[in-house]
Amino acid sequence: MPEADLYENYFGNKLDSDIERSIPIFYGYMGITCALVFANLGAAYGTAKSGVGICAMGIMKPSSIIKGVIPVIMAGILGIYGLIVAVILGQKLSGENVYIDIKKGYQYLGSGLCCGLTSFGAGIAIGIGGEAGVRALGQQDKVFVGMMLLLIFSEALGLYGLIVSLILVQQ
Repeated sequence: MPEADLYENYFGNKLDSDIERSIPIFYGYMGITCALVFANLGAAYGTAKSGVGICAMGIMKPSSIIKGVIPVIMAGILGIYGLIVAVILGQKLSGENVYIDIKKGYQYLGSGLCCGLTSFGAGIAIGIGGEAGVRALGQQDKVFVGMMLLLIFSEALGLYGLIVSLILVQQ
C-alpha cells in the first residue's frame, strides 16, 4: 500500500483532516504562550533583582526609596507588553470555525516569540542595571539621571519587540 494511502486511511482526506487544520492553530497558541511566559519572566526577574537593590538602598538612605521603585515599575511594564500581544493573538484565534493556514500559524508564533524574548532580555537588563543603579543612588543622588537613561534604553528593547510583534500580527 503506498504511503499516501496509509495517510488517508489513518487521518482521512488530507485537506479536510482535523490534524491538518489544528497544526497552525497550535502554533498560534504557542505564540500566545511564548509572549506571556517570556515577558512575565523578564518582568519578574527585573522586579526581583531591582527589589534587592531597593532593600540595600533603604538601609543606606531611606528617604530615596520612592526614586528606587522606578526600575520595578519599568520591569512591570514588560509583562503588559506580553499581555497585549497575547490578547490580540487570542482574538485572532478565537471563534467557532477558525481556520488559519500554516503561514499565519508561523507568523503568530514568531510574533509571540518576538515580544516575549525581547521583553525577557529587557527584564534582565532592567534587573541588573536597576539593582546597580539603585544601590548607587543610595550613595550618591547625582547618578539618578544616568540610572534613568539606562532603564529607558533597556525598556526600549522590549518596546521594539512589541512593535515588531504587532506588525507581524497585522500582516
